[in-house]
Amino acid sequence: MKVLSHPNAIRADAGRSPLDMTYFHPKESLSEDDIRLGMRMMLYDAAFVTVLAILTTGAFLVGFALALGASNAVVGVIAAAGPLAQILQLPSIVLIERYRKRKLLTLYAAAVSRMTWFFIALAPWVVPREYWIPSFLVLLFVHFATGNLTNCAWNSWVRDLVPTPVFGTFFAKRMALATFIGAVLSVAGAIAVDMGKQHYGSPIGAYTGIFVIAAVSAVVSLFFIARMPEPEMPVQSGATVREILRQPLRDATFRSVLIFLAWWNFAVNFAAPFFAVYMIRKLEMSMVWVIGLSVLSQMVNVLFFRVWGRLADRYSNKSVLTVSGPLFIVTFLVWPFTTMPDAYFLTIPLLIAIHVLAGISTAGVTLCTSNLAFKAAPYGKATAYLAVNALISGVMATIAPVAAGLVGDYCERFELQIMLRGIDTVTGAARFDVPTVDLQGLDYVFLLAAVFGAIAIHRLLAVREEGEVEEAVVRQELMLQMRRMARQVSTVAGMRQVINFPFGTLKQWRQRRRETE
Repeated sequence: MKVLSHPNAIRADAGRSPLDMTYFHPKESLSEDDIRLGMRMMLYDAAFVTVLAILTTGAFLVGFALALGASNAVVGVIAAAGPLAQILQLPSIVLIERYRKRKLLTLYAAAVSRMTWFFIALAPWVVPREYWIPSFLVLLFVHFATGNLTNCAWNSWVRDLVPTPVFGTFFAKRMALATFIGAVLSVAGAIAVDMGKQHYGSPIGAYTGIFVIAAVSAVVSLFFIARMPEPEMPVQSGATVREILRQPLRDATFRSVLIFLAWWNFAVNFAAPFFAVYMIRKLEMSMVWVIGLSVLSQMVNVLFFRVWGRLADRYSNKSVLTVSGPLFIVTFLVWPFTTMPDAYFLTIPLLIAIHVLAGISTAGVTLCTSNLAFKAAPYGKATAYLAVNALISGVMATIAPVAAGLVGDYCERFELQIMLRGIDTVTGAARFDVPTVDLQGLDYVFLLAAVFGAIAIHRLLAVREEGEVEEAVVRQELMLQMRRMARQVSTVAGMRQVINFPFGTLKQWRQRRRETE
């Protein structure tokens, strides 16, 4: 990848020895070699930290909680622990602005955060059973709290390190690498969990091994973070922390981004933490099935990260979100139809469709929601801007899963059925009954999440970003990219001819025919 010029880039010799303590301090100026080194180390870091990100989140985190005896409400609290810890963004800003050494803060905080998983892994073996859930929640909060200090310093550091023109392409490449590695690890972890449950009656032992492996890998990734150069933070005007935090709120452009991301995080966190719960508890699917569907979604992610990344660099993040966002919301609406009221012949096909569509859409959503905030934050002020964004989004993401868990538990007592009935008009007897809608418990949660997602997309329209284009332009470009991908992967000659067929010419021919008639 070609690295473009950077505001802090000059020609200089790259790097100092990692054994030199000055290596951990900011550099006054970064050379182009420094920037390349930093971006390369970020890719290596992604390969190792992904082990932690995959094996300690999603279905594995939920499955471990359910194995400990968690209810829907407790799952909601677990999902809220990470966003709740974002209140520590405020002291994080103070630390960063006072010491102005983001690399050291990242390393220290990340070391504590990642090593917490050693204690979580051992907790079921050393803590009395009645304290499993409380101790798990406390350790999880410590992990997220120190992780938020890490993220605050990391986001500001990366914002000043990676050149803006290659944001989309570079982070798409990093996410694709992480997703591919995560897909492989997910399958291995799922097999281990199911084998542990089958042979020992409980998967807790398997989770212990998985979490230890994840923690070791995450600690190894610190070596690559340590090799990344850090540019000095620009000198501020001497404003107080209160004034620094007010700046993002006074910025009309960034304020519109904050409102959109707040609603979006509320919608996503209202539904997403309960996907795995729905499959494990209601559909009674094995961990291999749950993770297998997740891997399918991740592999589609890998294919589309580069597509969305190119579109984001060519047009804008907002333009991509106007297409990928609604696609993701559609998946919320499909979940209630996977049961009628139990699993039926369309359950698996619908789950596959949901995960494929989610894989396509979340590649664009994940990439562009982050980049939208990154690009909207002025150079040199990223710490305050991104911290305020994380704080506001975190508050919404804290409230959402707790509220959703309570709604899900409350709505278990209510079942809404809509039947299609055929009646013999002569005898009045019912000939057949076909269920069309059956809502209960978490089904209501998914429908409410779709409503909140629609509000978020409406707020996205108020965001202004350089290079934004009409939604139709992005859709056309997306279809073009998908046809190119299909030509590359399809081995069926006839399929290639279908893809290459000039549908635009057919449309023009039909219009001319109507005019002549």
